[in-house]
Parts: sequence; C-alpha cells; structure tokens
Amino acid sequence: MSNPYQEALGQTLIERTFRERIVLVGVTLGGHNDDETEEGLDELSLLIDTAGADEVARLTQRRDVPDPATYIGKGKVDELREVCLALDADTVVFDNELSPAQQYNLEKQLGRTALDRTAVILDIFAQNAHTLEGKAQVELAMLRYRLPRLRRGAKAGLSQQGGGIGTRGPGETRLEVDRRRIMRRIEKLERDLKGLGRTRETQRKGRSRSGLANVAIVGYTNAGKSTLLNALTQAGVLAENRLFATLDPTTRRLSLPGGEPVLVSDTVGFIRALPHSLVESFKSTLEVASAADMLVHVVDASAVHPENQMTAVREVLAEIGADSVPEFIVFNKADLRDDFGAALVDDVAGSVAVSALQKEGIDVFLRTLADRMRAISRVTELFVPYERGDIIAAVHREGEVVSTEDAGEGLRIRARLSEASAGRLREFVTGQAVGGTMVGDERP
Repeated sequence: MSNPYQEALGQTLIERTFRERIVLVGVTLGGHNDDETEEGLDELSLLIDTAGADEVARLTQRRDVPDPATYIGKGKVDELREVCLALDADTVVFDNELSPAQQYNLEKQLGRTALDRTAVILDIFAQNAHTLEGKAQVELAMLRYRLPRLRRGAKAGLSQQGGGIGTRGPGETRLEVDRRRIMRRIEKLERDLKGLGRTRETQRKGRSRSGLANVAIVGYTNAGKSTLLNALTQAGVLAENRLFATLDPTTRRLSLPGGEPVLVSDTVGFIRALPHSLVESFKSTLEVASAADMLVHVVDASAVHPENQMTAVREVLAEIGADSVPEFIVFNKADLRDDFGAALVDDVAGSVAVSALQKEGIDVFLRTLADRMRAISRVTELFVPYERGDIIAAVHREGEVVSTEDAGEGLRIRARLSEASAGRLREFVTGQAVGGTMVGDERP
C-alpha cells in the first residue's frame, strides 16, 4: 500500500543510510541585526538535526532587501557554490523564505537542492505525524507548499499539443496535469479534514457536557509541554529532547488541589515563523487552545532569549483566535538555571518556575493553577432538598463546593460550577456570582 506522500509529492520515503550534508544560509535584512540571524541559524541547525541531516557550514550576508532572482545575489551564489563543492554538501537550506523563482534559480546555479526553513519544518512534521488527521494535515500543508513550486523538467515540460501533421489539437503540458492532480488531492484532503474536524467538534462538545473546565498546554517546540503533561497526569505521551517530537493532541483528566477536576490537553509546539500553511492545515487541532478556559503557556527557562519564544507563541495564538483566553506562564527547565528561574518569575507577574522532568515545583504550579481557575470560575448557589442526595453528589462530583449550610428542608450549597453543570442543575440554582456577590431568587 503506497504512502500518501509518495503519490502527492512524487517522492519515495526510504530509510536513510547516511545523513545529508547541509550548508545553512542566513541573511540579515534591514531592521534586523546579526545576533538575530545567528540565533535563527542555531535554531535551523536543530531543525536540520531533527530532520536527519548535519550542518557542515553556514554562510551569512547583510542586505537591505533580498535579491529578486536568488535572494543573496550573484556574487554570494558563487561563494556558496564554492563552499558546497569544497565540503561535498548535498543541500543548501535558507533560514529565510524563498520564492518559487528564487528556489529554482538557486538550484540551477548551485547544481544541488535549495530549500528554505518551511520545507524543513514540513519534512519534520511528515516524519512525526502518526494519526489519520495528523497525516492528512501534514500532506495538505506539503501540497499547498509544493503547488506554486511545480516547474518543467527538460523533457516533461514539452507540450503535448500538436506540432505537426496528425498531432495538432487540444492537449496540455505535464506541468498542467501535475497541477490539476495536486488540486484534486488538496480538495479531497480539505473535505476529509472537515469530516475529521466535525468528529473532533463532537468530542469537544462531549467533554464540554461533562461540566469540566478545559486547560490547554501551549508553548514553543521543545519547551517541555508533553513532559509537563506526563508529570501531571502520567499520560505516557512521547517526550524527547528534540523539536516537534509530538504533533497529535492528547487530553487527560487532572484533579486540582481543591478537588475540582479539569481536562488538560497537550498541543503541537509553535516556532518562530511557523509556516502559515501549517497553521491553516492544523487549525482544527489548534482549536483546542481557542476553546480552552485557561492556557498554560510553557516557556523554556534555559533558552537564550525566552521572551522571543513567548512572542512567537503569542503571534500564533492571535492567528488562531486564542489570544483572548487567560494565560498562565510556566517557566520549565528551571533546574538548568542557577536561580531556578527566580529572575524570570520576578519579571512576569503571576508566573511560576518548574522542572517537569525532575518534578520540581509541580505542587506550586498546581496550587497556582487552581487559584487561577477559581478566579475565573462562577460561584453558583443552590438549594437542594435533603432527599435529593443524587444532586448533592453531582455538585461535589462536577465542581468545587465552597460552603454548605442547613436551610430548613435542605442544604444551601455554594459551589464553583461550569456553565454546562449549572445549566443541568438550574432548577436548584438560587443565585450566581463572580467575586462573591450573589444575585438571583431567594428560596428557603
């Protein structure tokens, strides 16, 4: 049975017996500095390693604007070609986004494959997608990336239209055939993902009806989101020290220190300049963040510039409409710092520092998360007759009971309940409040 990527991309995915030799290229454009370029190349080197290749050299350049034909200009292309020949490099990878024309011109002049950062990220996603939905999302993103980059080969570009007696008439180029096949495949994947999206929405509504609040763990790739989920819930999610180790979301139930249960979901990691095609393709998966009651934003405390990672994550959250969801900053890998993240916590009000791997600071994290969830939850007051023990049990099961008192023929209970739970128990509700002031009807 053929892999869907083979038909879509005309490639054969084989187990590599050697690691590709890669030359990295970074261009510092106007408005940016060399340190930012080096930081981007360091991250690109990690992406290359995750994809199964090795960096053998890197080339940098300063320009006001990219060269329209090759991004780096003729002189730098000649220098790059000499470096590739001297080091026997297989591929050149740019940290900057290349246009289809620039990529074609570079490959033609260098005599080897030229890729950009987006292509590397897509390759990693293709290796790490395991679920049906994940594979479809990655294939869709790859096809959207490949479509404008279709080009004629030496022979494949020859038109099938007539050029002599007996050959004239309607026809089309191989390029047009490939483009139409990819468009059909894109349309099919979009239909399939809509169906899978409806299934995910049904599952999400089912979880909503459970009355439990939803917490989504978001953050930069390799910040330790899956490790944190494992530390909290023993979820057994794959957690490795590499970029994009997990792509498929996982949801687990967690009991907070006050006893109230919540649902915690892991999400795909974000990265600087995350390809728009991936954001579009993974939108249904990323909706877990926009639908959450709280975002636990995990930040790598050992990163050189953690604030840059936070900015990149927030940009993607804004793109998917999750920037209005309350955010709880957690600095992970704090054990790798001498101050255990104290300086970072001082700079960001309400944040905490943890080591998910060593399970240090988890108790403080859970207490703070519980306080945050209580702060945004609604306190509901109910009057429940003594004979309705099933309702009293449901209130304890679905929420956090704040207080109880005898009230004649029943109990007056104040509890933090979700809107779904309060709706199911509405015949017993006497009032609701946020911040302690009760409103509503009065019952005995």
